[in-house]
Amino acid sequence: MTDERVALVLGAVKGIGREIGLSLARRGIRTVLTWHDWEESLPELEAAFGEAGCDHEIVRVDLTDTEAIPGLIERVIERFGRLDILINNIERGGMPVVHGSYTKNQWELEVATTLTAKRWVFEAALPHLKKAPSGCVVNLSSIAGVVGRSGPASYIFNEGYSALNRGISLLTETWARLGAPSVRVNELMLGIMDTRHGKGTRGWGMYPENVKEGIVDHTLLGRTGAPEDVVKAVNFLVFDAPFMTGSVIRLDGGYVLGGDAVWEMPEGVEKL
Repeated sequence: MTDERVALVLGAVKGIGREIGLSLARRGIRTVLTWHDWEESLPELEAAFGEAGCDHEIVRVDLTDTEAIPGLIERVIERFGRLDILINNIERGGMPVVHGSYTKNQWELEVATTLTAKRWVFEAALPHLKKAPSGCVVNLSSIAGVVGRSGPASYIFNEGYSALNRGISLLTETWARLGAPSVRVNELMLGIMDTRHGKGTRGWGMYPENVKEGIVDHTLLGRTGAPEDVVKAVNFLVFDAPFMTGSVIRLDGGYVLGGDAVWEMPEGVEKL
């Protein structure tokens, strides 16, 4: 089944971005997928989309170079003639357990990737999204914007990355106003996910066991998230939430609410 819609998926070379792109492609949506580093994952991406048999294009682009962004959007339009869906999945967050305290270079790289690139891609894409029958943007962010560098997440989130993710939520609200009424803009705030901060990352292998246990214990559902959890939530926002815009959905298994148990109800002194 072919869908006329076109999706641009940023950060699609592996993990969550790749799985989102594949899910859209399997629905018949034509996809443009970007990548920049982790070249060793490129053959797997190419093979997966080859098996899916969908119309797609894989583009290498450095989105921290804001001057390259208009060319990316032009390439999408030249190839497919339209843009309906933007999956704004680009970020860089140095884990303290891997990189330690900030250097100036690390700080600037995280700002350029996590916040600046998202903003300039949206600006370049918005005129084309507005021409679509029903434009849709999904911003991917992190609960780092809520919890910061605290508790078990102290090994995972640095304070700069946390501040940037809080900023994404402000952008989501502003962009929803700019896109209305024809373009919906929502945000999916991720908890500790496999392939992003969780299992399958370099950092996870470096956490002491008590930190891994602390992360799971702090999560109400007792596990880290999986890419398929993210795919289901993205599909909801894209296909099943036509009256939702400017919203932030927290997909964290209850990590933000964890750590504080509900105490036993006291007997009280007077029954009514």
